[in-house]
Amino acid sequence: MKICVSTTTGGLDDEVSPLFGRCPNFTIVETEGKQIINTQVLDNPYSGAAGGAGIQAAQYVANQGCAAAIAGNYGPNSFPILHNSGVEVITSQGISVRDAVNKYLNGELKAQSQATGPRYGGMGGGMGAGGGRGMGRGMGRAMRFTSPPTPQAPSQPQSREDEIQNLEEEAFKLEEQLKKTKEKINKLSDDK
Repeated sequence: MKICVSTTTGGLDDEVSPLFGRCPNFTIVETEGKQIINTQVLDNPYSGAAGGAGIQAAQYVANQGCAAAIAGNYGPNSFPILHNSGVEVITSQGISVRDAVNKYLNGELKAQSQATGPRYGGMGGGMGAGGGRGMGRGMGRAMRFTSPPTPQAPSQPQSREDEIQNLEEEAFKLEEQLKKTKEKINKLSDDK
């Protein structure tokens, strides 16, 4: 059986990622009975998608032939694709991939019957595409609008749980960004 686990760096000792569609990579664990026989780390090609990351990641995982997926949360777009593809949707967080797989194999983690994450994750809805950063992308031209921007519908107030989950996901992303920045600093310092 193949089990896909959302991860940050990959491997059996990595922690289960709280994100599904935007996790940096997937650790595919092959089992025979209750024994782990092989692992493979695949980059998530959709982690930085402007939109539809959950849908595309779910299709990608289903195409890998996985019988189950383990992540911290699943959005409402990824859940039905996994579920309808016959992939069991399992939630777990804060433990290693190895522990999550073993708990699943021992029946300690149960399949979910609905999405567990917020309706919208994704990239922000702002106008910028991140092109500024002093790399000459501004071209010295001002943006000109032919019509005023379309007003956005007022957003629904978030429940306390959704707000906590969104803040946890944001903190996780910031921690990953900080980790990568520190790695770059260390690499540049070592290259001197």
